[in-house]
Amino acid sequence: MDSADETFDFVIVGSGGGSMCAALVVKSMGFRPLVLEKTDLFGGTTAKSGGIMWIPNNRFMKRDGIADSTEKAMTYLDHIVGDHDDTPGATRERRLVYVNEAPRMVDFLVDQGIELDRHRYWPDYYDDQPGGLKEGRAVFAELFDASMLGPARAKLRPNFVPVPVKSQEMWELPLFKRTWLGKWTMAKLVLRMIAAKLTGKHWVAGGAALQGRMLHKALEGSVDMRTNAGVERLVTGEDGRVVGVLAKVEGKPQRIAARFGVLINAGGFAHNQAMRDKYQPGTSAEWTATCPGDTGEMILEMKRLGASIAQMEEMVGNPAALPPGLPGRIALVVSEIAKPHSFVIDQSGERYTNENQSYMSFCQDMLARHMAVAAVPSWLVFDSQYMDKYMVAGTLPGSKKPQGWYDGGWLKKAATIGDLAHQLAIDPGKLAATVERFNGFARRGKDEDFNRGGRAFDRFLGDRTHAPSPAMAPVEKAPFYAYQFYPGDVGTYGGVVTDSHARVLREDGTVIPGLYATGTSTAGVMGRAYPGAGASIGPSFVWGYVAAKHAMTGAVASDRKTHEMTAAIHEIQVQ
Repeated sequence: MDSADETFDFVIVGSGGGSMCAALVVKSMGFRPLVLEKTDLFGGTTAKSGGIMWIPNNRFMKRDGIADSTEKAMTYLDHIVGDHDDTPGATRERRLVYVNEAPRMVDFLVDQGIELDRHRYWPDYYDDQPGGLKEGRAVFAELFDASMLGPARAKLRPNFVPVPVKSQEMWELPLFKRTWLGKWTMAKLVLRMIAAKLTGKHWVAGGAALQGRMLHKALEGSVDMRTNAGVERLVTGEDGRVVGVLAKVEGKPQRIAARFGVLINAGGFAHNQAMRDKYQPGTSAEWTATCPGDTGEMILEMKRLGASIAQMEEMVGNPAALPPGLPGRIALVVSEIAKPHSFVIDQSGERYTNENQSYMSFCQDMLARHMAVAAVPSWLVFDSQYMDKYMVAGTLPGSKKPQGWYDGGWLKKAATIGDLAHQLAIDPGKLAATVERFNGFARRGKDEDFNRGGRAFDRFLGDRTHAPSPAMAPVEKAPFYAYQFYPGDVGTYGGVVTDSHARVLREDGTVIPGLYATGTSTAGVMGRAYPGAGASIGPSFVWGYVAAKHAMTGAVASDRKTHEMTAAIHEIQVQ
C-alpha cells in the first residue's frame, strides 16, 4: 500500500466478539495486530450481552464428565441447521470446522490466562433432537475486576447487568424470596458488593467480564487498540488483494497498510433502518439491544469489492418490551414470557406458539404469525400470582411498578378477563376461551397445542420450583395484567459469505485475497437456527481465531521465503 501512514501485519475492524481473540493469536505468533473500533468504547455488543459462547466438546465438559464429541455435535447441527441452498454460510464443511476449532479456541484462551468455565446446566435449545445435550455446551467468563484495566476501564462497554452477579447466579437470583439457594445467592451478591467497595474492586459480569478479560490481556500484550477509529474504505492492490484500510482516527484521516490481511468484525446492521427495511421488513432499529455501532457499512463496503452476501433476512431475535420512562433502553423479556401463570397472545386474542422456546425461534414465529394475524406487537397476559413471583420488565418480583407504566397504557390491569379484553381491544369471548383452554393444559401439565414444557430447555427457562410443570400454571387469580412486546433482537444474522478459513468470498465462489470476516458481519455458520446459548458469540470468537491462524500461517511462510531469498542473495554477494 503506497504512502501508508502506518503498517501493521493484521488489521482488525471492530472490537466485539472475536476481534481481541484474533489479536491475541496474531500477537502469540510474533506479529503486530491493530484493532480499530469506530465507537468510543471497546467490546461491541458482546460486552453488553450475557457473554456466553456455545462450544461443543469443550475442556470443561470433559473435566465434569459430560460426554460430547465431534460426531455428537455434528449430528445435532445436522438436524437443526441442515444443508440448504439459501444458507451458504452454514455449509456442513464450515459446521465441521467450527465444531473442531471451537474447543481449540477455548484452550488457546485459557492458555493465555483468560478465566473461563462451563455453565453447569444450560440445555441446548433443541435438547430433544439427536445430539442435543440437556447439560448444554455453554462457556462463560468468570467475573472480572475492571479496575485491573487502569485508565482503560473507562473504555470498556458496560454490561446490561449493573451488579456483579455470575452467569449461573442469574437464574437463582429472581428466586431469592422463595428458595434457600436464591436467598444464599442474594446474600453472596450483597457481600460481594460490600467487599468490592471496601477493597476498591470493580467487578463486571457477563459479556463485560468476557471482553474485559480479553481487553486486559490484549493491553498487557501491548496490542495497539484504538477507539473513535472508523474504517471508511478497504484498500486493494492491483491484483484485487486487500492491502489496508482508510480510516478516520480521532477525526484524522489515516492510511493504514495491512501486510497479511484485514479482518472485519464490525457487527451487523441492526441500527441501520434502511437496511432493515430492505432485508428485514417489519422490524425496527428501536427494538434492538445491539451497541450503537451496529450500522452495516462494512458489509456494504465488502459488497462493493464483490463480496457475496446471504441470510440477510435473519436476526438473533429476542422478545423486547419498551416500557415508558426508559429512554434509549429496551427490556429483553424472553425469561418473563416463559414463566408460569402467563401466556402470549396475538392481537386477536389467540396463542400461536410455544412461549418457552428459544428467543430466536420465538421471534421467527411471531413475525410469521404477523403475516396472517396481527402479532407485532404481541401481548403477555398474566395474573397476580405471576406479579408476586416473577420479574416484570426487569423489576423485582412483588415490587410496586412505576405509575407511568399504567398511565402510559403500557401495563394493563383489570379485575376480570373480560375487562382486560376490552382494554386490549380483543373480543372478550375469544380471550376467555383462550384462557380456559390454556388453564386446562396447565392443570394437566401438558400443552396439547404447542408442547410448551416439552423440552428440558422449556423447563429451564420456566420456574424449576413450580409443580407439576415448571413451564405452565393457570392464569386465574385477579387482578389480571398484560403488556406489549416486540420481535426485538441482539443482532442481525446475515452478511458476507466466508469459507472454512473465514476468507470472504465473491459471488462466483472465489476468495477476495487478504480479506477475512467474522461475527454478525457474516452469513452465520448456524444458518437460520440457534442451537444454544452463545451461538453467535461463539462463532465470532472461533472464526476470528481461525482467520488469524490462517493469515499468520501465511505470514510465517512469507517471512520464511523472504528470509531464504535474502540469505541466498547475501551468499551470492559474498561469493
